[in-house]
Amino acid sequence: MDSLLFTLVSFIVALAILIAVHEFGHFWVARKLGVKVLRFSIGFGRALWRRTSGADGTEYVIAAIPLGGYVKMLDEREAPVEAEEQHRAFNRQSLGVRSAIVVAGPLFNFLFAILAFWLIFVTGDTGLKPIVGEVEGGSIAEQVGFTQGDEILAVADQPTPTWESVVYVMLSEALDTTNLAVRVRSQTGVEHIYRVASDGLSGLAEDGLLLQNLGLTPDRPTLPPVIGEVLDGEPAALAGLKPGDRIVTVDGVDVVDWSDWVNYVRKRPGQNLDLEVDRNGDYIVLSVTPLMIEGDGESYGRIGASVDVPDDLMDDYRAVVRYGPIDAIGQSLYKTWDLSLLMLRMLGKMIIGEVSVKNLSGPISIADYAGKSASYGISYFLKFLAVVSVSLGVLNLLPIPVLDGGHLFFFLIEGIKGRPLSDRFMEQGQKIGLLILLAIMSLAFYVDINRFLG
Repeated sequence: MDSLLFTLVSFIVALAILIAVHEFGHFWVARKLGVKVLRFSIGFGRALWRRTSGADGTEYVIAAIPLGGYVKMLDEREAPVEAEEQHRAFNRQSLGVRSAIVVAGPLFNFLFAILAFWLIFVTGDTGLKPIVGEVEGGSIAEQVGFTQGDEILAVADQPTPTWESVVYVMLSEALDTTNLAVRVRSQTGVEHIYRVASDGLSGLAEDGLLLQNLGLTPDRPTLPPVIGEVLDGEPAALAGLKPGDRIVTVDGVDVVDWSDWVNYVRKRPGQNLDLEVDRNGDYIVLSVTPLMIEGDGESYGRIGASVDVPDDLMDDYRAVVRYGPIDAIGQSLYKTWDLSLLMLRMLGKMIIGEVSVKNLSGPISIADYAGKSASYGISYFLKFLAVVSVSLGVLNLLPIPVLDGGHLFFFLIEGIKGRPLSDRFMEQGQKIGLLILLAIMSLAFYVDINRFLG
């Protein structure tokens, strides 16, 4: 329950930040261009908090439903406007002013992403080195020639210092029809070029499992089977296990790493286990009987002991990408631009059926990602916010009525015609846009539910 609450809070915080950034764009540009703002709201529905301030008496609101927000401006189409304030009404502004106000929301989403990526690059973007662990037999990776210990240096001539960059470049390049050139360095230091057919990679990326579907498992350090904390009154303490003890064998079977030990214990609740333990160079024989724990419809064993994690365990596997303040500006601009193009290409491929809609993420997935990224630390949460902010910017610029892109599309028609569109045309367009938006949201929810139900 605590985990669910943390995920929910992280999701709400993320939404509040991104909605505030988007709506502040509309708000700030409208004020700067002389349009009167009546209300700035984060969320919809019943107001949980409100405050009125400023010479214009602008109302600031935090509402109960945090799935959006809006900036309400003075507009004669919504209510009568006093003659002395008509010059400040949105509908009285030039086409350029109205367009600037509308485009400011998505623009601020992009600016937020650029700033977030800049902070990440300056402080250091940490990830795992792309060193190959297990290669699944019969998989695409094995057929191509990948072997355990290979370090992926570049994909399509783009450097890949982390696994995250490997997946991103593979996903981006897989949208084309050319084969991918993957440059690797083997454990012996020899470099090779592997050719991966990109035709199937986009399908392999469904459900965010590109590496697994490709047949690659990231290499991770072996965690020594050394006891850390021992809980009082639990089987480990009763058996005489102490912090620092290294499990050598269990029932005569060698224990190589901590996961071997944990799996052995979990599968044998209530069974007596004979241990050989290395305690400061002395070998001791002990016996322990795991408790039987019931959970999630199954029973498993537990002895009440945690692992001792060495401080330098991840040193050889960790990669840090860092730039100076000036270079980071260019990198953050490129990252935001490249991510925007990738999202547009993905959407285009989905529309024509070349990419599965399973790549969509709805509110459930976004909430899950928000909770996970927040639990990993501020840097990961900031990166999550940057990616979602780019998504919001791109989606809001799509020419769908009710979205900012729909308003800009109407303004384009108005500019071509040389006169405002009729209220009836606008109303019908809004209805169509709302139906399209509801259909997309329903599809995203459907994909989410199927993903989480397996």
